[in-house]
Amino acid sequence: MHEKIEKNIGLMAILIVIAISFGGLVEIVPLMFKASVVEPAEGVEPYDPLRLAGRDVYVAEGCYNCHSQQIRPFRAETERYGHYSVAGEFVYDRPFQWGSKRTGPDLARVGGLYSDDWHYLHMMDPRAVVPGSNMPAYPWLAERYVDPDVVQRRMRALKRIGTPYSDEDIERAYEAVAGKTEMDAIIAYLQGLGTEWTGQHATGDDS
Repeated sequence: MHEKIEKNIGLMAILIVIAISFGGLVEIVPLMFKASVVEPAEGVEPYDPLRLAGRDVYVAEGCYNCHSQQIRPFRAETERYGHYSVAGEFVYDRPFQWGSKRTGPDLARVGGLYSDDWHYLHMMDPRAVVPGSNMPAYPWLAERYVDPDVVQRRMRALKRIGTPYSDEDIERAYEAVAGKTEMDAIIAYLQGLGTEWTGQHATGDDS
């Protein structure tokens, strides 16, 4: 039978697909019913309008190509970046920004580590605050403005797939981002990363 399968490429392809599908179901389906995976961790809320706009800028500018947002449970990482990441932190991330490449540092816990002014200067001229940095500058973000209509449409789309935005939240979004630059938005996004989940501060919390 083994020899027959090896000599029949069509049959082998079908069996490979079956094996991968079965393995995937065994791995994925149980996670879909695990509360710590599908429910937000304590303190985690949907992005406010300005942070949501900032996240879109972050994605559009390709920041995820050099920065991950996932701290693995290894001493070398937790001592440098903080508590390891848990699934409940990312339930409102669509798509998540875990990443795997660290040309720059991981940003999962960067919120609050630096001032808004530091982030502004860092985006305008990275080497002014981090000598030797190979990060490109993003001065145009200070000249481009967030489109409130786009933010509202984005929130409506997220609401349709389960993000708990209310109609009032969406209505107030216009005023919240009107007159804000993309620089304001991305700084707000960065300043919020890793600051909401309260479990990371609990000793011995492995949730």
